[in-house]
Amino acid sequence: MRETMAGARWALAMALLMAYGQAALAACPSWAEGTVYQAGDVVAYQNANYTALTAHTAYPGANWNPAATPTLWKAGGSCSGGDPTPPTPPTPPSPPPGTPAPFAKHALVGYWHNFANPSGAAFPLAQVSDDWDVIVVAFADDAGNGNVSFTLDPAAGSAAQFIQDIRAKQAKGKKVVLSLGGQNGSVTLNNAAQAQNFVNSLAAIIGQYGFDGIDLDLESGVSVGAPIISNLVSAVKQLKAKIGPSFYLSMAPEHPYVQGGYVAYGGNWGAYLPIIDGLRDDLSVIHVQYYNNGGLYTPYSTGALPEGSVDMLVGGSKMLIEGFPLGNGASGSFKGLRPDQVAFGVPSGRSSANSGFVTPDTVAKALSCLTALQGCGGVLPAQAYPTFRGAMTWSINWDRHDGYNFSKPVAASLRQLPVAAASKKKAVRATRTAW
Repeated sequence: MRETMAGARWALAMALLMAYGQAALAACPSWAEGTVYQAGDVVAYQNANYTALTAHTAYPGANWNPAATPTLWKAGGSCSGGDPTPPTPPTPPSPPPGTPAPFAKHALVGYWHNFANPSGAAFPLAQVSDDWDVIVVAFADDAGNGNVSFTLDPAAGSAAQFIQDIRAKQAKGKKVVLSLGGQNGSVTLNNAAQAQNFVNSLAAIIGQYGFDGIDLDLESGVSVGAPIISNLVSAVKQLKAKIGPSFYLSMAPEHPYVQGGYVAYGGNWGAYLPIIDGLRDDLSVIHVQYYNNGGLYTPYSTGALPEGSVDMLVGGSKMLIEGFPLGNGASGSFKGLRPDQVAFGVPSGRSSANSGFVTPDTVAKALSCLTALQGCGGVLPAQAYPTFRGAMTWSINWDRHDGYNFSKPVAASLRQLPVAAASKKKAVRATRTAW
């Protein structure tokens, strides 16, 4: 009888201990998909507590549960009191279709090398000047079968520091995005399975590091009619659905892939146009590369507009905004984009590209021409486009190497551009008509 009583007391003590443990655990909210977590948040998952290592969203279907994602969560942590059910975060209003994620009205976009080259070694993002509004991290890697990977250069610091640097830039209103492709990069998307791998792997990378979105800088493997075109459009739309309406999407094709469709539509010529069409409502900005490919043929001149000229930058941008015929009119036409979706891409200096060098003065005149019809050469836009987005360059690293000879004057030019100039536009157009 004494043993029975002792056993009963032991069983009661264990039951109380378990009840206390369950109550302590219940004080932490249960991990749930679709929830936005901040660094330091503690959740309960599978009878254990976990602490968030970094801010992220547990995107539905990504399976970023605490036990499976050691880069996002660590075991342990405690909560005191509180409602076991996490509060539902407020749902931000979705922007209307075609509205890009907010960023600088007139933006300076630059590519940051995640590798060493003659411009020098990689360096931490914290050292990137605040003159840059969008920092494009170059590049992600093709991990095969549609998968994308990203390996941080050790010279840029630790992964934790890189994540912190991204957060600091975003706190200043900057965008930090991951670029796919480049001169030596590629993406393989031949079927729906590879497209799904593309979506899942990129969603995981974006969630881990906190990138605002992606940049498509595919310089190989894209041709008119290739499977990658429809699969890429579908995959990017799926990725945006996972990330949400703040998803940033940019493109940086070489001009033969875009305006080249005016001369001939087939193969590489105009190959990006169906991608642009398919993603035009999701596109934040396109900044075509007007370098390394010779002059630009347009409807506005019998000859090619030369690299490094105001006319080339204005003419290429005019085609993207106002539209143009394909294959000299034999293959339909390209419908123009909104002016705020268009920028132009140029080298940051003589060493950063093989050809197409432009001076900051040329950039300033092209921007002024496009936004206010001032400083133009022989090619004029149909009207002023005060919301024209800005300028992109390759690269931040080369600009730093050259003493910021590009970013400082171009950033100053961008800051001086009009934000809204409807009345001025009408006055200028009336003046042109009087001429």
